[in-house]
Amino acid sequence: MRLSDTTNFKAVALKEENLRIAAPSIFASGPMSGVSRSYTFVPTVRMVDQLCEHNWVPVQVDEQRIRNEARRGFQKHLIRFRRVEQMETLDEWNVELVLINSHDCGSAYQLHAGIYRRICSNGLVCGEGSFSALRFRHAGLVTEEVVQASFRLLDFMPRVGELVNRFRSRELEVRESLDFARHALRLRYNSAESAPVDSDTLLKARRSDDEGTDLWRTLNRVGENLERGGLSDFHRDQRGKLRSVRALRGIDSKVTLNKGLWDLAERLANGQALPEVDTMAMTA
Repeated sequence: MRLSDTTNFKAVALKEENLRIAAPSIFASGPMSGVSRSYTFVPTVRMVDQLCEHNWVPVQVDEQRIRNEARRGFQKHLIRFRRVEQMETLDEWNVELVLINSHDCGSAYQLHAGIYRRICSNGLVCGEGSFSALRFRHAGLVTEEVVQASFRLLDFMPRVGELVNRFRSRELEVRESLDFARHALRLRYNSAESAPVDSDTLLKARRSDDEGTDLWRTLNRVGENLERGGLSDFHRDQRGKLRSVRALRGIDSKVTLNKGLWDLAERLANGQALPEVDTMAMTA
């Protein structure tokens, strides 16, 4: 199967040239200089080819920005895959496979469960409570092991549908929505004082389809506002400059935020109390 054989409402399945332009590190011919002798180099493009042979096609790609030029071409990259049989559907959301890797010893091969939501183009990542990320060290790595592990996500797909339906049916009281937003803000900022907006600002909808008090739409509103940025409630800093939420750029920060938000939502869906704010990790 060729990458160009399939299309969907989001994009054409990415061709090799798309991947090369967006993330050259996928095509590294070897690891960064200085890695351990025990490091087993498996180019990400080989993993892409293997996944395509098993009906996973790439639909989105991202590459980490670098400060050290020695890492250029080897840095962390993220590829989102979708099943061929889902490519032409017009469902509100689709399950995706999220692959993360690097060739600079900065990351093991990782497989995460993701969700793409058509309405807002959100790329969610399921939290560890739902689907534990699969990690493979580069030492002794075998390509087929990673590919075979991807099929665990197929078994998880029905579970995703169940969770989304539970999120949709869970109506939040005002205090619960505000508490969720307060915890969500803490996933990005050290304190409420250091955040550029008040937590309740995160609950604002960018489109009418996202208005509502159910947990599913609340999760998506808050996630989009924290990740895409541009949100302001007209607070100004000490220099009089208007403050706003900056878009997240880093792969790790976006994945960590999404997983943290998903875990918060799952707690509420399960009738559990949210964790203490001070114990939550910031994504920066």
